[in-house]
Amino acid sequence: MANEWPTVRLGDYVNANLGKMLDAQKNKGVPRPYLGNSNVRWGSFDLNDLALMKFEEGEDERYGVRDGDLIVCEGGEPGRCAVWREQVPDMKIQKALHRIRPKVGLNNYYLFYWFMLAGRTGWLEPFFTGTTIKHLTGKALNELEVPLPPIEEQRAIAHILGTLDDKIELNRKQNETLEAMARALFKAWFVDFEPVRAKLEGRWQRGQSLPALPAQLYDLFPDRLVESELGEIPEGWRHSTIGAEVTVCGGSTPSTKEPEFWDGGHHCWATPKDLSALKFPVLLDTDRKITDAGLAKISSGLLPVGTVLLSSRAPIGYLAIAEVPTAINQGFIAMKCDGALPNVFVLAWCRESMDAILGNANGSTFQEISKSNFRPIPVVVPSEPVLASFTQSADSLYRQMAENGRGSRSLAQLRDTLLPKLISGELRIPDAEAFLKAPGL
Repeated sequence: MANEWPTVRLGDYVNANLGKMLDAQKNKGVPRPYLGNSNVRWGSFDLNDLALMKFEEGEDERYGVRDGDLIVCEGGEPGRCAVWREQVPDMKIQKALHRIRPKVGLNNYYLFYWFMLAGRTGWLEPFFTGTTIKHLTGKALNELEVPLPPIEEQRAIAHILGTLDDKIELNRKQNETLEAMARALFKAWFVDFEPVRAKLEGRWQRGQSLPALPAQLYDLFPDRLVESELGEIPEGWRHSTIGAEVTVCGGSTPSTKEPEFWDGGHHCWATPKDLSALKFPVLLDTDRKITDAGLAKISSGLLPVGTVLLSSRAPIGYLAIAEVPTAINQGFIAMKCDGALPNVFVLAWCRESMDAILGNANGSTFQEISKSNFRPIPVVVPSEPVLASFTQSADSLYRQMAENGRGSRSLAQLRDTLLPKLISGELRIPDAEAFLKAPGL
């Protein structure tokens, strides 16, 4: 069991090295891509817009990363880490990161999950230095005490937990594709007016199918653009304002000094922070809950499932469709889609209209878009048949995104349940494998 596993000093089982100091004046050599603290997520890397740093010949071994290296944050959120897989060749690391290579007897994927558990349980905190900003120095890293099951057990633990994370990642990739499809469809139909232009220019004929334009949609779209207050729009469509098409409302925060508003609360209560953590615009839960008494203090009450939420400040632009009834704080513009425009249309319209939304914002300390400044933003309202066709397609994509989101939540909850039990030895591999054979996993 757990007491059969020795606890070892991490430095005796790994080769660890900090990255190179970022210094534009002193660094020499050839510019190479590098990872900084902000590039590291739990279990993955953000490789968008990688910065470059100069590295000299001979520094590859010291600062380079190989497939299987564990990259651990030294500061920011000390201990946050991910295992590097050869996504970008010739990658290096900056001084904000530790590169860890295991010696014989330690599996880096097991070590990754140990760091995940250690970060959640506070095991790392006694090893941090600094008061305002915490750091995990190289010396402290070496002194970490890690339980060491047999290597076969380590690999099995990493495999079980990794299987769940792989399924979560697959759902994420599927949702990325689904969201891109929905956004592309909206832009083609309602921003570029591509179906109308294709008919107008003779590129789309009756009975003919074009990419993303099957023949049965031909009669839904007009073949002319007409002048309007918003410029040229398809014939038969109309210009309006978003405030005339949806019910716009805001929220508030019941006094946090009154326990009766919060203790034992069961109603979801959203803040922009709840949306900032979303990978996709599907709100399935909130961090805080309020009571009936707390809900009574919010004039907008409990917003229904399907409400589109837009963060209105700090920052403007987080978006989601609520998949649970939720109340909101004052940092939102909520749109109840009780008119002609469906929520999947409004969600996509908000993304495409973000420049206009930001342009209507004001404020000295931080930018904020008020309800009164939001409502007059113009929107082109398509004909009912076109809206119905778009809703059928986009809603199907969104439903699948929501289902994937729910599946990932269940998988993450199972992983988080198994994690401490496997690391401690309370749950052994055969029992954990039985969990993975459950229907739906």
